[in-house]
Amino acid sequence: MLAGIVAVAGCSGVPGVYVVESAASDAAQDGAFDAAKYAAGIWSAKVVPTVLAKAADAEAVVKAVKADPEEAGQKYGRRTGTGGPYAVMVKGTGKVLSVARSSGAGRIEVDLAPADGKPDLGIAIGPVFLGTALRDAVGFIDFGQFTNQVDYASAATALNTQARLRVVAPARLDGAEGKKVAFAGAFQLLDPKNIVVTPVSLELS
Repeated sequence: MLAGIVAVAGCSGVPGVYVVESAASDAAQDGAFDAAKYAAGIWSAKVVPTVLAKAADAEAVVKAVKADPEEAGQKYGRRTGTGGPYAVMVKGTGKVLSVARSSGAGRIEVDLAPADGKPDLGIAIGPVFLGTALRDAVGFIDFGQFTNQVDYASAATALNTQARLRVVAPARLDGAEGKKVAFAGAFQLLDPKNIVVTPVSLELS
């Protein structure tokens, strides 16, 4: 499946095999890593509170990225491997310009406050969620906690699944165009002109 391919690709360049530690080992059953259990166990207890507490203002981040992506990444983001993309936590409000579902990796286009009628970033709504932004941005999940890179990748995919089930699924996206959106989440700084946030919080009004 695409999600699995993306997840494995997301941990390329990570060397070696490490001993399992604490959090990841708690989700092991008969020696096999249970990524779904791991992600569900840390989502409300650690992932969401961390993003809400530490996320930078989305408008400030977008402005900084437009001016100098590398400097913005260093200031606001976290890099998990040499040469890898920065993962950045953001939160903010804006106006929904459109809801795109034409591809598997659907997204909401958002015009951040103060509004100018132009999209500043996207919010991923799936059902396919690309990348490893949530895993890499929060700062307490590292490769050394896992037995191998497959488990490490599975953790990222499972966190994206939590975003789909707990955040996007309950949101009322039909007729969302023109509404105000408040959000928090993380993105990977791959393309300064195409910022897509994986959400941990999404509220429309």
